[in-house]
Amino acid sequence: MSVYDEIGGAPAVKAAVTVFYDRVTADPELAEWFEGVDLKRLKGHQRAFLAAALGGPELFSGRGLDAAHADLRITSEAFDAVVEHLVVTLHDLGSSDDIVSRVRVRLEGLRGDIVTAVTV
Repeated sequence: MSVYDEIGGAPAVKAAVTVFYDRVTADPELAEWFEGVDLKRLKGHQRAFLAAALGGPELFSGRGLDAAHADLRITSEAFDAVVEHLVVTLHDLGSSDDIVSRVRVRLEGLRGDIVTAVTV
C-alpha cells in the first residue's frame, strides 16, 4: 500500500494541503515566498504533486521542481521550516509516526531541486 493510500488518499491530501498552506502563509519567516501568489492555483498544483510524490495517481503535470523554484532563492532554513509545517500538519490530521517519517525522507530527497539560495 502506498503512503498516499495509508494517509487516506485524495481527501487526506486535500485537507493536508489546506492546513499546510494556512500554516506556511501565517509563518512570518516564510510569508515572503507566498506574497502575490495565487494560492488557489498553488494548492491545486501541490495536491497533484503531493499525491504523485506519495505514490498516488500521477496527476501532476507542472514544471519540474528545479524549474519552478529556480528564481525563488529558497534557503535551506526555509525548506526545513516548510517540511516541519507539513510534518506537524500530517501528525495533526492523524498520520502515524511511521508515515510522517517516510514523508520526511521523501521530501529530504527533493532538497536539491528546491533550495536555490546559499546562506552564510
